[in-house]
Amino acid sequence: MAGLDDLVAMARAARANAYAPYSSYAVGAAIRDTEGGIWVGVNVENASYGATICAERGAIMAMVAGGSLRIAAIAVATRDGGPPCGMCLQVIGEFASPECPVLIASDDGLQTFRLGELIPHRFAL
Repeated sequence: MAGLDDLVAMARAARANAYAPYSSYAVGAAIRDTEGGIWVGVNVENASYGATICAERGAIMAMVAGGSLRIAAIAVATRDGGPPCGMCLQVIGEFASPECPVLIASDDGLQTFRLGELIPHRFAL
């Protein structure tokens, strides 16, 4: 099972494959599911910005397509350590507990949060 340091390294490595010709803001994400599986994603931009997929959601879609539904930890890598957007936090919350570690890596640092710290009042039905 990948440790949290390995998860961060995978997110940083995935970031190199991001497709961000419009914003130049490359993002990589890596998820460890509760079964120990690893899922990666990158942001993929589109000229029609609404069609853009964030790295976090890309990794989640891969996880679900692979048959897993629970996130144990997620790492996100950006140049400046920006957190996941609100939409991504909402989607992460669909598959993770408020205690889930969210690791946010920049080019020169790392911050660790619990999901509940980043989205304390997510929408739920």
